[in-house]
Amino acid sequence: MTVLGGIGFTSPWLLLALLTLPILWLILRAVPPAPIRRRFPGVALLLGLTDDETVSDRTPWWLLLLRMLAIAAIILGLAGPVLNPSEDQAQGDGPLLIVLDGSWAGATRWSDQEEAIAAQLTRASRAGRTVAFLDMARPQPPVFQTADAWRSRLPGFRPAPWQPSAAHAAQAVSFAATEGGFDTLWFSDGLDYPGREAALDAFEAKGGVEVYQTAANVLALSPAGFEDGAVQLTAIRAAAGPEREVTFQANGRDPAGNASILATATASFAAGETTASTALSIPSEMRARVTRFDLQGQRSAGTTTLADDGLRRREVALISGTENREGLPLLSPMHYIEQALLPTADLIRGDLRDVLPANPDVIVLADVATLAPAEAEELGAWIDEGGMLVRFAGPRIAASDVSRIDEDPMMPVRLRSGGRTVGGAMSWGAPKKLAPFRETSPFFGLQIPDDVQITSQVMAQPDPTLAARVIAELTDGTPLVTRKTREQGQIVLFHITATADWSTLPLSGLFVQMLERLAVSTSATRPDAVQLEGTTWTPELVMDGFGTLSDAGTLPGVPGPDLLNAPPGPDMQPGIYASGDRRLARNVIEAETTITPVSWPARIPVKGFAVPPEQPVAGWLLSLAILLLLADVVASLSLSGRLLGNVNRAAMMALMLAVPLALPDRASAQSAEEDIFALDATAELTLAYVKTGNDRVDEISQAGLRGLSDTLFFRTSVEPAAPTGVDLEMDELAFFPILYWPITPDQPRPSSEAYVKLNEYLRSGGLILFDTRDADIARFGASSPNGRKLQDLAAPLDIPPLEPLPADHVLTRTFYLLQDFPGRHASRDVWVEAAPPDAEQVEGMPFRNLNDGVTPVVIGGNDWAAAWAVASNGAPLVPIGRGFTGERQREIAFRFGVNLVMHVLTGNYKSDQVHVPALLDRLGQ
Repeated sequence: MTVLGGIGFTSPWLLLALLTLPILWLILRAVPPAPIRRRFPGVALLLGLTDDETVSDRTPWWLLLLRMLAIAAIILGLAGPVLNPSEDQAQGDGPLLIVLDGSWAGATRWSDQEEAIAAQLTRASRAGRTVAFLDMARPQPPVFQTADAWRSRLPGFRPAPWQPSAAHAAQAVSFAATEGGFDTLWFSDGLDYPGREAALDAFEAKGGVEVYQTAANVLALSPAGFEDGAVQLTAIRAAAGPEREVTFQANGRDPAGNASILATATASFAAGETTASTALSIPSEMRARVTRFDLQGQRSAGTTTLADDGLRRREVALISGTENREGLPLLSPMHYIEQALLPTADLIRGDLRDVLPANPDVIVLADVATLAPAEAEELGAWIDEGGMLVRFAGPRIAASDVSRIDEDPMMPVRLRSGGRTVGGAMSWGAPKKLAPFRETSPFFGLQIPDDVQITSQVMAQPDPTLAARVIAELTDGTPLVTRKTREQGQIVLFHITATADWSTLPLSGLFVQMLERLAVSTSATRPDAVQLEGTTWTPELVMDGFGTLSDAGTLPGVPGPDLLNAPPGPDMQPGIYASGDRRLARNVIEAETTITPVSWPARIPVKGFAVPPEQPVAGWLLSLAILLLLADVVASLSLSGRLLGNVNRAAMMALMLAVPLALPDRASAQSAEEDIFALDATAELTLAYVKTGNDRVDEISQAGLRGLSDTLFFRTSVEPAAPTGVDLEMDELAFFPILYWPITPDQPRPSSEAYVKLNEYLRSGGLILFDTRDADIARFGASSPNGRKLQDLAAPLDIPPLEPLPADHVLTRTFYLLQDFPGRHASRDVWVEAAPPDAEQVEGMPFRNLNDGVTPVVIGGNDWAAAWAVASNGAPLVPIGRGFTGERQREIAFRFGVNLVMHVLTGNYKSDQVHVPALLDRLGQ
């Protein structure tokens, strides 16, 4: 490509044809040879006459100029002019290697990078260059292909949730060494990493290198911690800069199970600083719902930190068989348990029957031997639903007959009478120590301090199932901790007391770690590799470079130490990992992670992503040439008097000039728009919604009616067209059988003319579905802003008396048999036109004898459009409830929508007696 005056030309040699324009000008202006003069006597009769039409003996200058412009446009168009031509490496003629850092650091501006790469592919395609891609985060041998082949695969590139490593860079160097010469375009994410300089040297050895990267500072989010009753959040940035404020978002599920932002907090980077911290104080119940923290305005795995058990304080109920009547803490049977759990759990104290309604995560019984039958029944039901019962032995259990002959349902094993003590009948010669934990034990990998000694315990009866239930034992093989599962819950027994009377275990840090392994408590500090030694963690959810979580599928488990120490990569993907009942988050950014901005040598040109796209204009120029030549034909015919017979040339020229300048009549244009609107609305059945002025609400209304239209298409004989929004002030309403009207507090009240149209619509058989969308916080009425707005909007409407939708209303059976009418919310407060006072149920009929009218309004607040809303690919847009229950609620919402449309289209025909046998059969009567 040759660039002249800021415009590139793909075939610049054609511009030489412009030199012929002066010659063409002279040729077109050439005058034919003068005629031979012959005297003819009869010419004397014509003397004194004038000709109204004269023909020039030369071509007018403006017509010559028109022809010259047409020819020039043709020449310029064939020369291939291009605006914003590139003069960089993409304009070479050899192979081109496009290198991507491909890490999370570029995820926020990934779309900008894609546009810049697409522009480079266009230039390479025009130059006929082959192109290859090399992703530094996931290096593969480069394959050089045509730029057009890569353009279709460009959307398949996605950022990885990790940065390139030294091993990745070494692979890239080895791949480059096997190729011949090529130029390199490096799209950097802005962060430095090991091996980058070596890769740069390898690429420079093959040809020119240019770098593209954004000037924006890279942000990241350190893992959240819990300290002093608040969540500690810290943001970091790659390079120091001016003061800047960032907003942290705590995301999770609200009480209805919908994903939402639960809390926000702000922090500021001081000028010249690279960290900004804040403390977010939220209630423990809400904190337990948090699944992730994000930085507002950022979309990357590095600005997302996942929450795990470290932020969730479990509720633990403590129940003791004896009270500390002397008031000495060290003598309390619960003192050591309280000290172990208080920093990391919410403790509940009280009687067993008092704490069970609170549904704690764990119940601890310290030396409680016998339970009343009612207590045992309620406790068993709680365990079966997933609760954990942790029991500690003591003098009461040792002296009781609990679980002696038959295994007690509240015990993991059978027990021997009495106990075992140093110097007793079943004595040891000396205190015993704990044996190393088995691989199958949840305590496997924990280090046992030398000073932990056992002096007394209750003994387990030998039993075929005993070996499988032992999770901790002494050096002589005596069981110390046993566990069994019961339905979805489990029962654990420590065969020693919770005090220091029978052992020194409650005095050691091992006691706290054992409770953590049992998930009785959650550690406020992240465990270290030693604590995770011997554990295997299975990925449940993994995170991509954009910070989006997805199911881990069949990814293999990883050893506990690797979960903490191994760098993120294909074999250690960030996400949520599980081991038993515990959950641990592996984030991209850890507490010790630092990010460093990249620094390129002065010899390397660095550009931003905002590369102006090349714009070929050959098509525009050739189109202009065609128009100019058409104008030349019209002008030539007009000058020769052969255009439309004897029409005055001056009038024709005025008409030619007037046509381009004529403005369309506004009234005619408006009438045409109304005609088009009417044709579109009446060509097929169309569902409509009232535009509120709130873009988000209108988008949900459009998507909701689209989902309902699809459901009608697949399940009924109704085949609706795409839904449309109506402007109450401008559009005709009579074309639509039903209007969905979502209520927002700030939508304007229609004009009096609009209310005239609305009342005519209601009287002519139309139906308006008013939806306040707030049934989760307010019932139907004026108790909410949306309810008050509905009363204001509906006051001028001619609405008949209303009543709650009765069980025998035709809406309950027009297509599906329904008794509930949920949307995103599941309130039963749905109001319709009241039945006539004389509507009575005839004997033998399952419903009253109602007239054939259609209720003109249906009023509710269940946010039906959100439940119906689907994307263009048919996927639901708004989550409803949880799991199967939520999807069932969405299905009932669709059925209500089908019934509503069928009711509008058919009236109350299902009230006819001819339908009674079929309805009675479906109702099971």
